[in-house]
Amino acid sequence: MSRVGKAPIAIPAGVTITVSADNVVTVKGPKGQLQQAVDSDITIAQEDGQLLVQRPSDQKRHKALHGLYRALLNNMVIGVTEGYKVQQELVGVGYRATNTGNTLDLVLGYSHHYVFELPTEIKVTTTADKGKNPTIILESIDKQLIGQVAAKIRSLRAPEPYKGKGIKFVGEVLRRKAGKSASKK
Repeated sequence: MSRVGKAPIAIPAGVTITVSADNVVTVKGPKGQLQQAVDSDITIAQEDGQLLVQRPSDQKRHKALHGLYRALLNNMVIGVTEGYKVQQELVGVGYRATNTGNTLDLVLGYSHHYVFELPTEIKVTTTADKGKNPTIILESIDKQLIGQVAAKIRSLRAPEPYKGKGIKFVGEVLRRKAGKSASKK
């Protein structure tokens, strides 16, 4: 049995989970509401304040779906109760980030600005403290969406291995290279 799939999901107070006839799971909580369509082979049951995900057989496909849907549902429960937060910092001379509403304006050392329109489900804030790198803070209840948007922003100027310039996640450790002068010694 899948180690991830067999673990029950604890349902916190204030969270309601409904499963429709066509296997669409809706999770409502204090921060919002999320929906996920689940494969028809996978069954979802609520018992004693816990959500159980079960599979019909030990086929390879069922094993894969078992762990997948359990993880997706757990991420939904965490999202509607606590939410998700991603922080990215811009490392480089002259790199700036500003936002007006859900529009992110990035200056990344190119001859033009990047104007990035974010989905309405994501709340963005930018900080530019003196002596520190500019920071982009993304907040949302949808883990998949916030990860996808953060990866898209990072891809505009991925960190390079020599000086570390680019957009990186806060706390991310970059693999650095020595450069030309190291090979001559």
